[in-house]
Amino acid sequence: MKKQVKIVTIGGGSSYTPELIEGFIRRYEELPIGEMWLVDVERGKEKLRIVSELAQRMWDASPYQVKVHTTLDRREALPGADFVTTQFRVGLLEARIKDERIPDLHGMLGQETNGAGGIFKAFRTIPVIGQIIDDMRELCPDAWLINFTNPSGMVTEAAIKKFGWKKTIGLCNVPTIAQMRESGNIGETEEELTYQFAGLNHFHWHKVTNRDGEDVTAEVLKHVNEKNGGTPVNIYQEPFPEELLDSMKMVPCGYHRYYFMQREMLEHSIQEFKKGGTRAEQMYQVEHELFELYAQPGLHEKPEQLGKRGGAYYSDAACECISAIYNDRHLRMTVSTENKGALPCLAPDSIVEVSSLISARGAEPIAWGEMPPAARGWLQLMKAMEECVIEAAITGDYGLALEAFTMNPLIESGKEGKRVLDELLVAHEKYLPQFAEKIQELKAAGVETDDEVVRELLRKGL
Repeated sequence: MKKQVKIVTIGGGSSYTPELIEGFIRRYEELPIGEMWLVDVERGKEKLRIVSELAQRMWDASPYQVKVHTTLDRREALPGADFVTTQFRVGLLEARIKDERIPDLHGMLGQETNGAGGIFKAFRTIPVIGQIIDDMRELCPDAWLINFTNPSGMVTEAAIKKFGWKKTIGLCNVPTIAQMRESGNIGETEEELTYQFAGLNHFHWHKVTNRDGEDVTAEVLKHVNEKNGGTPVNIYQEPFPEELLDSMKMVPCGYHRYYFMQREMLEHSIQEFKKGGTRAEQMYQVEHELFELYAQPGLHEKPEQLGKRGGAYYSDAACECISAIYNDRHLRMTVSTENKGALPCLAPDSIVEVSSLISARGAEPIAWGEMPPAARGWLQLMKAMEECVIEAAITGDYGLALEAFTMNPLIESGKEGKRVLDELLVAHEKYLPQFAEKIQELKAAGVETDDEVVRELLRKGL
């Protein structure tokens, strides 16, 4: 009999945790969990209590005897862990509100993983991943790190390349959603189709073949602009131009809309902003409703309302990945991992999001080959931008941060872009100690935001 598994989840008070528990319960016979820990920070203490009690009720309603442990000290949880999953948000949703509202105020896209917001989420998150890995190196040196903290690709690259934790795999729900929805559009089941993804996290393309080996990508492309065409619920579905789809001959991910229809997506974002309803603020309300549900003593299963969150199916992908490693399954999944030549246009040690085989050895990327010129150019630009972001996140180098802002297609270059960078640095001071000296300089120069909602958050110390 295989040994039981110890799972530690950093960010255990997340609203996604019930999906994680559901996935582990469903796979218990192939993945016997002996010990499970949920870890969070002091500000997430109450959410951790509510979620952990629901998690325990879910296990108690199952045929399996698993005790859910909680702690605000990850060092208490980590010793002997086999798998560490990360799903945390530094600064909680209040930080995301700043990421979205400040760029919007200046006529630029405010978005969680793209543009200025995505860069700042990386600035806050990457140093914390480094601290977690320091603890893992001491307390669970053989553990796998399964990351689905956004921006997943950059966080995964930092973990592997900068902090040296080779046993890291990054996950995203976007490929999962595409596979779930696209198959039905062309009259097939998901099991009858083979998907091959290649690119970067939230910036990939894919092709599809049927069970006879015939390329059916063109058929899938006919449905991309439909309601159930494979776009996650958190992305406004501005239609792709048909000519663009015909030319690419690859299926773009939903996030490409921000780059290929930049003006239209920006206008929609600003309309939401003017109504006082950025995506972060909408999610604030959804989370409030979810935790009211989670607190009900009679609830012992994942509620359907969780599907309203843009990150639905992240957690289930994590369970599937962990099972594939534990059981040496050589399972085909799309993950962020080392390139190893799968995409010749990027360095072999770059972290890419590609179809891979998951086994006890981790992720083995499946070769894609050469990208067409336009896609190749996009990938090289975006990867260079990511590398600047990661280095700036670790070093606090303001010049590199400004370079990343200048390169990012969703950020206006020049004085206005620099102003957004400076305002976000000041707004996130609490979580950016690496930029402390520059932030003090900016504050002395009178830099602050004009957004009243953000000002109120800062007054509250959030």
